[in-house]
Amino acid sequence: MSAQSLNYSANNTFVRPEMFYIRGLRDISFASCLYIFLFIVYIFAVFSNVFVIILINLDQSLHNPKYLAVSHLALVDLGTTTAVIPKVIEMFLFNFSFISYEACLADMFFVHFFNSMQSVSLVILAYDRFLAICFPLQYHSINTNSRMVRIIVSLWMFVAVTVSITVLLITRLSFCKSTVINSYFCDHGPVYRLACNDSYPNLIAGWLDTALFLFIPLGLILCSYILIGVALLKIASTDGRQKALKTCISHIILVIIFYVPLAITYITAQFVDSNVRILNNSLSATIPSMLNPIIYTLKTEEMKAAIKKLYKRISRGREGKVINIKFPVQ
Repeated sequence: MSAQSLNYSANNTFVRPEMFYIRGLRDISFASCLYIFLFIVYIFAVFSNVFVIILINLDQSLHNPKYLAVSHLALVDLGTTTAVIPKVIEMFLFNFSFISYEACLADMFFVHFFNSMQSVSLVILAYDRFLAICFPLQYHSINTNSRMVRIIVSLWMFVAVTVSITVLLITRLSFCKSTVINSYFCDHGPVYRLACNDSYPNLIAGWLDTALFLFIPLGLILCSYILIGVALLKIASTDGRQKALKTCISHIILVIIFYVPLAITYITAQFVDSNVRILNNSLSATIPSMLNPIIYTLKTEEMKAAIKKLYKRISRGREGKVINIKFPVQ
């Protein structure tokens, strides 16, 4: 990198580059098709998630803790796709992959923040299903709207503080090696590995974040479904078990879509080509945000009923309009 701002400490030269270069998806042969696909994903994700949020807001029957968590997931999905895709599309359209140091830190925060919130949001939904099936009689007294709001706000604050600490640790690094980031955004791991001074605190922060926002949430979700499975076995009627299990199907699909690609990435990270890793990471960060609203709309009876009511309301509104035609006076 030609332009660099140098700050000097007592014993060492501290190098902070003015710009980073995001290598991204440029070395992939079908990169142009992938950029177009991501643009379509973004448009669809925005409209579908906004639709879910508006639908839940308009239908009074959906004003409960479960659909408060669903609308929260839709909001997080909006944030995730907006944090990732527009920047990727901008680099493609303008053929400019450079990003300033400050913008890189901001990009790092928002992408990791919303990715972490996606994982946390799935835990919130698992918590709701756990209470609904394991404690059906106490569900409405335990899981109130106000309590769900407090849980969501507390988790937003916790994730924001944790990710902020991780990003701020980057500011202590000196970059005297390459400034080419081997990812599709300012990813924390590829960035701190470019440093030439001690990056051990960043390594620890990266592992802690992975544990807090990937392995622990997945573990909590698996534990909740083990307990749900035990509770289902205690239900005498087959119809009762099927009805209770049906309320979990949408969430189980979301968990598989979100965690399986990430698990594959972590397991095969040392054995696959970097382009394959970047491609898998970019798709696993964006595809779930597009599919989540579709799955909850098509697989949930309450959502389908709300769509039918909304459609009938719109149809009646159109039929009830009186069209007044004024003819000119002869």
